[in-house]
Amino acid sequence: MTGNRLAVGDKPAKQTAMTEPLHVSFLGLGVMGSPMARHLGNAGHRLTIYNRTPARAQAWMKANPGITVRVASSPAEAAQDADAVITCVGNDDDLADVVLSPTGVFSTLRRGAVFIDHTTVSARIARQIAVEGRDKELLCVDAPVTGGQSGAEAGTLSIMCGGSEKAVEAARPVLAAYAKRVVHVGKSGAGQTAKMANQMCIAGAIAGLSEAIRFAQAARLDLDKVFEAISGGAAQSWQMDNRFHSMARDEFDFGFAVDWMRKDLGLAIEEARNLGASVPTTALIDQFYAEVQAMGGARQDTSALIRRLPRKHGE
Repeated sequence: MTGNRLAVGDKPAKQTAMTEPLHVSFLGLGVMGSPMARHLGNAGHRLTIYNRTPARAQAWMKANPGITVRVASSPAEAAQDADAVITCVGNDDDLADVVLSPTGVFSTLRRGAVFIDHTTVSARIARQIAVEGRDKELLCVDAPVTGGQSGAEAGTLSIMCGGSEKAVEAARPVLAAYAKRVVHVGKSGAGQTAKMANQMCIAGAIAGLSEAIRFAQAARLDLDKVFEAISGGAAQSWQMDNRFHSMARDEFDFGFAVDWMRKDLGLAIEEARNLGASVPTTALIDQFYAEVQAMGGARQDTSALIRRLPRKHGE
C-alpha cells in the first residue's frame, strides 16, 4: 500500500498531497462514519460504501453528490479489490458480523490490504480480529477515535492505534483524511484500551462539572462569572469550555449519547477486572448514568449526567 507516511508517534496526520489514490471501502455510515467517508472521497480516494441499512447509503450519496462512490450490497463485496477497509459500527457483535462472518470483510479482503476499525469495542475482539487477520496476511489496526461528531465533521479527530508498526504506518495515508493526530499506542488491542482510559477521563470530568454547576446554582452565584473565574485555571477542560453553559440551561442535545457512554464504561470496567485494576470512580459514575437512563435520558448526550442532581427550589 503506497502513499505519504509519517513517523510513528504523536504527530499531525494531515498531508498536503497523496501520491496515489487508494481504493478505500467504508462500512458504517452513522453520525461518525458518514463525515469520515465524505473526507475520504474529498481526499481523492476511490470510495466504496456499505451500510447494513441500505437506505442510509442511498441518503449518503444524495447528500454528497460531488463524490463518485460505489455502493456494496455486503461487507464481502465492499472488501473486494480494496486497498483498505474501514469499519465504524456499533459494538462487538456488529463488528464480528461485518468482519468475521461468512459474508464478512475477511472473506474477500486481499492479502496485504489494511483493515482499520474505528468502532469502540472490547480489546478482546480487537485482538481476535488481529489474530485472524494475521493468518490471512492482513494489516489490522484497532483505531478508536476521540473528538466527537464535531471532530468527524471538521476532519480533526484524534486516533489511538493498536497494531504492528507496519500496519499503523500503512494506515496513516488513509487516516490523514479526517485526523489531526494519529498515535501508535501499542500492540493489537492497545488502541481500544486507550479509548477506555479516554472515556473514563471524560466521565470523571462531566461528573465533577455537574456537581460544581449545581453547587454554584445553590449558592446563587452568577454562573457567567464563575465560568470566567475558573475556566482559565487548573479546573479548565474541554467539557467545561463546551458544556458548562448548556448544562446550566438543561440542554442535552449535543451528540454522544448516555447509552453509548454506558457501553464504553462497561467495556472499561470489564477490562479493568481482567487486568486486576481498581476503577471505583468509573464504576460509580457508570451507575450515575444508569440513573439518567432510568429518568428517560438514554439518548441525551453525556452532559445529561447533571440531571440526577436536582436544582434547589427557586434556582
